[in-house]
Amino acid sequence: MDNPFKITEGGVEYSLGKFNGKSVLYDFDKILIYLDAKGKLLFGEKFKIYDEDKDILLKLCNYFICDKENCKKNGIDPDKGILLSGPVGCGKTTLMKLLRHIVPVQRSYEMIPCRNVIFSFNHLGFKTIEDYGNTKFFCFDDLGIEPPGRFYGKDLNVMGEVLLSRYELYLQSKHRIKTHATTNLNAEELEERYGNRVRSRMRELFNLIAFDEGAGDKRK
Repeated sequence: MDNPFKITEGGVEYSLGKFNGKSVLYDFDKILIYLDAKGKLLFGEKFKIYDEDKDILLKLCNYFICDKENCKKNGIDPDKGILLSGPVGCGKTTLMKLLRHIVPVQRSYEMIPCRNVIFSFNHLGFKTIEDYGNTKFFCFDDLGIEPPGRFYGKDLNVMGEVLLSRYELYLQSKHRIKTHATTNLNAEELEERYGNRVRSRMRELFNLIAFDEGAGDKRK
């Protein structure tokens, strides 16, 4: 791809910034125009970028375009993944599905509902944990509200085990193997759900970016 900051969708070319001969200087307003257009293509004409989400979007965009200066200002580590938290219906899943498109040259991640991981474990057992402990990039959607896993009568906190596997992988890989997730739970609730050990690993795996607790349900 000659111009990674230019993306064509539906026959229209969107420029996300300009090239100064060394690097791309991204323009947040232009990124928003592209995200609005791409969002409508992916999710339908009712999709819109909400003004109250722009702060979150700016942080996420800085992360995805690897703007090191702005990431540093916001305490974001570009080597870690994103844990996007917020109330039900605030748009976490939509944003994580959408934002991977602004950097088509970067390695993308697969969106996986956590409940699907549990269903897989209930059928296949521990092979599931191996399957998700591989070198693919994943975004685990709706972390913390998945049902418990059970295989041959044994209960297991499956997503906790998957996160521990992903953490080991993250430590071993020179090119950091990224794990992202969305959750409705806060830090205390996550610790209650997965225990202190997993929670401390999550701090090393993820940058926490949180919607305001009062963020409205956009699905209504």
